[in-house]
Amino acid sequence: MSGALEKSLDILEYLTDYPDGVALAQISTDLNQLRSGCHRTLHELIRYGYVRQMPQRGDYALTTKMVSMGLSFLSKSGVLDIAQPVIDRLAQTTAELVRLGIVDEDRLTLVAKAQGAKSGLMYDPDMGIDLKLSCSAAGQAWLMTLPEDVAIEYVTRQGIGQPEDFGPSAPTSIKALLKVLDEHRGRGYSIIQDAYALGMSSMAAPIKRTNEPATGVVVIAGPSSRLTLDRMQQFGPALLAAADELAAAGNSSALLKSANVGTWGNVVSKRDIKR
Repeated sequence: MSGALEKSLDILEYLTDYPDGVALAQISTDLNQLRSGCHRTLHELIRYGYVRQMPQRGDYALTTKMVSMGLSFLSKSGVLDIAQPVIDRLAQTTAELVRLGIVDEDRLTLVAKAQGAKSGLMYDPDMGIDLKLSCSAAGQAWLMTLPEDVAIEYVTRQGIGQPEDFGPSAPTSIKALLKVLDEHRGRGYSIIQDAYALGMSSMAAPIKRTNEPATGVVVIAGPSSRLTLDRMQQFGPALLAAADELAAAGNSSALLKSANVGTWGNVVSKRDIKR
């Protein structure tokens, strides 16, 4: 990757955490870029419409251009046309939040949702985030489909989510995580409580055809006071049915298509598929 491109991408990724804008000095310091060079890169990004400069203090923030590109991409991929009716039904059945996550190489990103809760506490994390694999129900549901060495590689690369940053039940070691994954495999879907966030429960099933890699996950999430272990076990068959339905319809969307070439066309080794 060229130095200029790398610096531009670093800035774009950095600015996603600062919707209200951030000063040039902070950007250059945090990204370890020379202030003059960082200033030039920012103004190139402004010229192409990806960044804007705030009128009062002169801070820099993202425009909606990347958001528009992402939404357009999702719309044209067909994944929402396929998935939305499925997750809508599951949300209605469970009366909880249902999410769709898509696999891309070693990342898992939430791209769609359906809110089934009509009242009370509603759990609704931000769309578009890359989930922490080690302590999220979605991440664990995907990891359990991978060979152990591949799962360890992905988690090591991303880092283990620590309890102080997520929930008190988050696994703190690879050994603890692998034990949890074995338990999930026995039932076919993951269940976590107070692992991704204190007071939150969730469960997830992989979207996967036999002998092919998982292309996504379906997640049910809600407050632990309502989404108890007993209720999650009751929802297990409906969750698995939704995942199977999406797997069967996967060839209608590029994001859910598998056939051993990996999500989004990335080549997947045979070792990345747990039979």
